[in-house]
Amino acid sequence: MSRRALYLSSSVLLALLLIAWLAWWSRRPPEASSIVASKSPLVRTLQFSARVATLSRVDVGSTLTTRVREVLVNEGAPVEVGDVLVRLESEELKAALAQAEANERQAQARLSGLRSTGRLAVQASMTQAESVLVAARAELQRTQDLVSQGFLSQSRLDEARRAVDVAQAQVSAARAQRDANADSGTDVAQAQAQLALASAARRSAQVRLKETDISAPAKGKVLSRSVEPGQIVQPGRALMTLALSGPLQLVAQVDERYLEQLAPGQPAQVLADAYPAQAFQARVLSIAPVVDSQRGAIEVKFSLPAAAPDFLREDMTVSIEVETARREQALVVPVSALRSEANAEPTVWVERDGRVEERRVRLGLRTLAWAEVLEGLNEGDAVLFGPAPGPGARVRAVAGAPVASAQAPAREDAGAVMTNAVGR
Repeated sequence: MSRRALYLSSSVLLALLLIAWLAWWSRRPPEASSIVASKSPLVRTLQFSARVATLSRVDVGSTLTTRVREVLVNEGAPVEVGDVLVRLESEELKAALAQAEANERQAQARLSGLRSTGRLAVQASMTQAESVLVAARAELQRTQDLVSQGFLSQSRLDEARRAVDVAQAQVSAARAQRDANADSGTDVAQAQAQLALASAARRSAQVRLKETDISAPAKGKVLSRSVEPGQIVQPGRALMTLALSGPLQLVAQVDERYLEQLAPGQPAQVLADAYPAQAFQARVLSIAPVVDSQRGAIEVKFSLPAAAPDFLREDMTVSIEVETARREQALVVPVSALRSEANAEPTVWVERDGRVEERRVRLGLRTLAWAEVLEGLNEGDAVLFGPAPGPGARVRAVAGAPVASAQAPAREDAGAVMTNAVGR
């Protein structure tokens, strides 16, 4: 065979092979990414920011309007119950106390006088008035006898009667004064009331003088100081803020969309932004009963272990990752494999005997990336995800994402989602 004939036969053969390959390629089923459904641990977590807080903090202020003489503590200083924090000027209040004490002594002296010398003087007046009355009555009797005998005129009898009336009035006045000076009398009662008022004024002055020393109401630590010597202070203004001693806790404002996932007792892992290599544990302590209508957020508090890290500071920002659900062994598929969720009946496409088969599934725990399948799927099924031909079409399943990726915790990173929602 000549060289030319050999060349032509080779070209024809190659063309036939190319045509056969193209025909085979055109009839080959399309490829689709798939993952083998298998059981794997599934953990759902929620991430957001929180701040460190004590169980209670108090604002310490003055009940007086006066000038500050001395500030005895600085920010961060530990304080005990009764420690003096701020001293105010007290000269005017000391003078008021001295005046109140003098008024009390004066009222006490008046009451004592009524009960001693006053009663003696009243008794002497009473005795004298009664003697005058006896003498006046005797004189009246003699005058009446003499008038009847014609020795005296009627005018002398009238004068004797007036003298008796005057003496009787003096006796009545003396008796009234005696009754007033008795323990149940009006003068004594008035003196007792004046003494009570003076004593109350003295106690009030003492209390106000004590208020010039502003003391710590409980054991704690000074968080902030907003007063200096020489400053004029007024009631209602906070001079210092104290964090009362007690266990620390974490407080977070969580978007209300995640409320269903949270429950007291859930474990959490915490990282302080300033100490990213020193993670520690926490636990959901409580969830507020109301939602902040302005921000659409709910307050969640976390308890810390007894041995909380020493580097925690009041109002420090931390990142929290809460474990909201866990399945030790769950049949999982990627969320991207869910084809339809209309009427709460999601479906998946499965490759079976080279064709696409649609399956209705019932889901359990779900995260942003993975979903637990409770019914409708068997372990080992090849589940299609991503672009694929419709049900009934021929398909060639190609392995996609490894199943091992489902074993990692499925985190819902609420940090970025919540930045605008809760203002952190």
